[in-house]
Amino acid sequence: MKKYDIVMIGHVSKDILIQKGKESRITGGAVVYSSVAAKRSGASVLVITKTAKKERRLVKFLEDEGIDVVVLDSPETTSIQNLYESEDMEGRKVTLLASASPFSVDELPEVDGKIFHLAGLFYGEIPSELIFFFEKKGKLALDAQGVVRCSKGGNLIFKDWEKKKELLPRISYLKTDAVEAEILTGETDRVKAAVMLKEAGAGEVMVTHGSEVILYSEEGLNRAPFTARNLSGRTGRGDTCFAAYLAWRVHHGVEDSLKFAAALTSIKMESPGVFKGTREEVLARIG
Repeated sequence: MKKYDIVMIGHVSKDILIQKGKESRITGGAVVYSSVAAKRSGASVLVITKTAKKERRLVKFLEDEGIDVVVLDSPETTSIQNLYESEDMEGRKVTLLASASPFSVDELPEVDGKIFHLAGLFYGEIPSELIFFFEKKGKLALDAQGVVRCSKGGNLIFKDWEKKKELLPRISYLKTDAVEAEILTGETDRVKAAVMLKEAGAGEVMVTHGSEVILYSEEGLNRAPFTARNLSGRTGRGDTCFAAYLAWRVHHGVEDSLKFAAALTSIKMESPGVFKGTREEVLARIG
């Protein structure tokens, strides 16, 4: 059985993006931005996702990138609308238009990996049983949006993760943005929130923000700036950053991995869609 550097689990999404009155439609979802970023960073990647049978074509471009994909059946494919309401692209209204069915252990294929990245979009997509299942197979990486973002009548609301005390100690790599970190800790200061999440049991804690990404680990605090010249590719920032970090972290230290992730994400944010650059461009950006 092939052993992947990273196995990613999460829904793909038919995304509707509205920016400055202009609408565009793309295939999104954390696993989309994450898998391409990790693959182009040099990692071997398997994506496990769900779509309606008639929409399996949505993942073909991932296969064209050299990413292995397992598509499980769902009555519907997830669809999300992102309405950006501010010039800095930080404020957005997220609406869940449709949702694929949750994952279950029974339907998962036999897989082997170093890191299992749980890349959910909304609470309920990835049940807690998957954390117990995958922790026996390798290190766990969790995107906090999949446990604190909830849908109420399609509208996005945030709720604290009820099982965080039990499950955070099982997570080797945790990614949040500033809002999610505050929901989980009650702390508005990003650094203090990262420290609190580490003290709650998470191994390495990443917090993304408009200007930088910070990471708190056993080595203490590391930070790296985003240097994007424009924000036309803002959607997928956190997904891209976390995946680039995980991919580089397989063979590199914390500080180098964070610098690599920030540089790759900066390049990605300068054009819509997934990261389209190369490792060489990222290393040149670091300088």
